[in-house]
Amino acid sequence: MEKIVTDEKLIDELLERSVKEVLPSKKELKEKMMSGRKLKIYIGTDPTGTSLHLGHATNYMILEKFRRLGHEVIFLIGDFTARIGDPTDKFSARKQLTRQDVNKNVKTWLKQIEPIIDFKSKINPVKIKYNHDWLSKLTFEDVISLAANFTAQQMLKRDMFEKRMKEKKPIYLHEFFYPLMQGYDSVAMNVDIEMCGNDQKFNALIGRTLLKKIKNKEKFVFITTLLENPVTKEKMMSKSLGTGVFLDENNLNMFGQIMSQADENILQLFTDCTYVSLSEIEEIKKQLKENKVNPRDIKMRLAFEIVKIYHKEEGAKKAQDYFIRTVQQKEIPNDILSVTFKEGKKLIELMAQEDLAQSKGEAKRKIKQGGVKINEKIIKDLNKILTKDDAEKIIKVGKREFRKLLIQSI
Repeated sequence: MEKIVTDEKLIDELLERSVKEVLPSKKELKEKMMSGRKLKIYIGTDPTGTSLHLGHATNYMILEKFRRLGHEVIFLIGDFTARIGDPTDKFSARKQLTRQDVNKNVKTWLKQIEPIIDFKSKINPVKIKYNHDWLSKLTFEDVISLAANFTAQQMLKRDMFEKRMKEKKPIYLHEFFYPLMQGYDSVAMNVDIEMCGNDQKFNALIGRTLLKKIKNKEKFVFITTLLENPVTKEKMMSKSLGTGVFLDENNLNMFGQIMSQADENILQLFTDCTYVSLSEIEEIKKQLKENKVNPRDIKMRLAFEIVKIYHKEEGAKKAQDYFIRTVQQKEIPNDILSVTFKEGKKLIELMAQEDLAQSKGEAKRKIKQGGVKINEKIIKDLNKILTKDDAEKIIKVGKREFRKLLIQSI
């Protein structure tokens, strides 16, 4: 049996860093952790997309700390719940996914978080579970029994449902089942702690109620901070909106995306997304407040620390050098990729094809914004056709993406 670590300093930091709230209280959870009892903690994730972002990573970094203290950690794949989709923060019903869709997404996730969770450890290994294993076996009688613990009024208090009602938008009955299913996960796994973001608090509390009623057991709800701009209050990262810094980005793009973050986001990103000590972050905060350092230089350190986690130190060093040369010094890199085109091909088609834009629509937006250049000449024509005169020229999209244009020989 693995030894449970009860080092008060480590426990205090775990309960302080990137933690918004603990229910019923941090004090009670600390007492449990200091007692030396092995606790069972889980986080559930619905694989509704192929990519995770830095906001997700915060939770997994904390989960790994629990594992290293000796507690039982469960990484729950919501392969059943994802097929319905959590209505949280959604003002319309999510598109329902097939189990095949979900399983396809799962394949990329474990690889993305391997740098922060040691799945290969033989000492207190992480347990991976799938909620299809128990939710698919519930009978209609079981579902009615679970639903009888709550009222329609409780469900309708959720912000997104209230908004839909005011706007006369539909609320589908199956969306009420989602909190019940997530809540039943806690019962099925008989957990002590559920970790989640503040947007999942309602669902986690449903699970707390069910666990208390069905097994007469208390469950702690461990709510982590969301990455949110302190000025605009907008989310820094959103899987649904496709914004932010995603874990499957290459080292160059990840570095550049972090450098593009607003200055006011620096301190929270250091706290929630790096291993830099809290004391050092406090010193950085002091330097920024007293204008003793350029925020750009601190952001360079931030980008290096984050990229180092996912692409190792060598990858971070290469990304930093690339950023300095291409963005700060405005040099064209020596090792840029080449793309081949047929004469007469539309520029927007080439951009979408070569991942210089996610779609032809996005390619048009980048051109409209003046973000596309060929040999440093801004392209304004949305219907630009590539000709032999464009061969051997350099296309630049944004500040960091370069390609050498080569015409396809006949």
